[in-house]
Amino acid sequence: MADRNTQAQQLRVMLELQNSMNTKVHPQWREQNFEFYRAIWVECAELMDHYGWKWWKKQSPDTEQVALELIDIWHFGLSILLRSGRTEDELIAQINEQLVISTDQPDFRLDLEAFAAATLADRQFHVREFARLMAGIEMDLDALYRGYVGKNVLNFFRQDHGYKDGSYRKNWQDGREDNEHLVELVQTLDASRPTFKDDLYTALQTRYQS
Repeated sequence: MADRNTQAQQLRVMLELQNSMNTKVHPQWREQNFEFYRAIWVECAELMDHYGWKWWKKQSPDTEQVALELIDIWHFGLSILLRSGRTEDELIAQINEQLVISTDQPDFRLDLEAFAAATLADRQFHVREFARLMAGIEMDLDALYRGYVGKNVLNFFRQDHGYKDGSYRKNWQDGREDNEHLVELVQTLDASRPTFKDDLYTALQTRYQS
């Protein structure tokens, strides 16, 4: 588990990355009233499918896919927080206070439904309830950070290499998708380094061009 200073640094990096990606999509994204809350509850439904809820068939939670869905939700949640008008330091303090990764609910699905309901009730991002979901799959902040930075950097990499005009190759030289290469590269790099996101981008570029 990251100490307080490391946690604050991780949160700062994620907030800056999210603002950069949103700005790449639309320079005035804060004024566009994008329905980030809607993206969150749709992701919740996809997450539920990965966890399993059908009583008429045998299902086991796919925790890797659940974790990926939580990382996607975090993107949209950060966007809501950034649009609130609070400063970066104020947001870091708020998240630090509310991101208590614990739950007293043995049924993950009930925590997920409570989170989705809270999201739909006021169209905001509820960090405390999100932290309960992290606890439900034993995800700590370090894992969230590695996963988030990885996905964000890959999104930037795709945009920079022709994703929009169709020239980007999602399947790389060995036939595997870029997501698979991303997972491997994240594991080889030191996520505690301040240059983690830049190191990862460089590693992606080196492997993509090889």
